[in-house]
Amino acid sequence: MRIAMWSGPRNLSTAMMYAFGNRSDCAVVDEPFYASYLAKTGLDHPMRDEILESQPQDPEVVSAYLSDAKPADKPHFYQKHMTQHMIDGVPRDWMRHVTNVFLIRHPARVIASYAAKRENPSLDDIGFRQQAELFDLVTSWGQKPVVIDSHDIRDDPHGMLEKLCDAIDLPFSPEMLTWPKGGHKDDGVWAAHWYGAVWNSDGFAAPEGAVPEIPDELQPVLDAAMPYYEQMKAQKI
Repeated sequence: MRIAMWSGPRNLSTAMMYAFGNRSDCAVVDEPFYASYLAKTGLDHPMRDEILESQPQDPEVVSAYLSDAKPADKPHFYQKHMTQHMIDGVPRDWMRHVTNVFLIRHPARVIASYAAKRENPSLDDIGFRQQAELFDLVTSWGQKPVVIDSHDIRDDPHGMLEKLCDAIDLPFSPEMLTWPKGGHKDDGVWAAHWYGAVWNSDGFAAPEGAVPEIPDELQPVLDAAMPYYEQMKAQKI
């Protein structure tokens, strides 16, 4: 099984990759379109040069790998994707041949977390619009993609991961509930900048507290993201 997990940044996506990566039957890949995204947009992200050197920059090469590769000859292949990386010119047909899952999180939590690492995020930076568009696309193909909320996972990791596995017809494994501290061998090169908290963890963080207050200058981003989040939230398991 090929599982494409779609989220924006700061969305429990790395912890979910670690959960699947700790299964003995599952290989993982970390944001395979990141270099392509930076090359096409020219954006100046932290560690830009290292990212461009670490991955193929041709999205056709990446999509072929996602469709055809069988890393380490394992039966399952978990793909951690950022929705904002799927800009014009990045192929989508390969998504017909994977199990698409959408990981959501309240925009205020995403904005607060992202802004702590990179100032003044825009709507396009945090991926909500792109996530809804990708959901609509795969739905138009007749697929019934799964939506899962990171808040629910942190409230009940065991229960929600069992529910997710059942929804995608994958046997649940308790190996998914913990992982070794210190990161994963398949982390992207950017992990040193972004993954500190997950590197120091050996399982999912405790339930989240109240939704954070967002500074006035970021309120328009929150207002723009909320309709996309609400659209996706209505579909969650």
